[in-house]
Amino acid sequence: MPTDRSDAREALIEAWGRAGAERVEIACGGGRGRTGTALACVAVLDGVPADAAVAYVRQYYDPRAVETAWQRRYVAHFPAL
Repeated sequence: MPTDRSDAREALIEAWGRAGAERVEIACGGGRGRTGTALACVAVLDGVPADAAVAYVRQYYDPRAVETAWQRRYVAHFPAL
């Protein structure tokens, strides 16, 4: 879980906003857990309902993305814009 949820949200909003005009990369060590969580949160920002965002990322990015229960909860409670 991010130490500061507000900072994490701001960084994801910035990445989402920049993605419309430039390439944005989101990555972690394994590329599934934290990366998938961040991608699911960006999907929420882009209009995917929070309760569908994990399934969306698993369908279009990696079937094993968003690995842990706390990551799924984080996405489920991630506020849309």
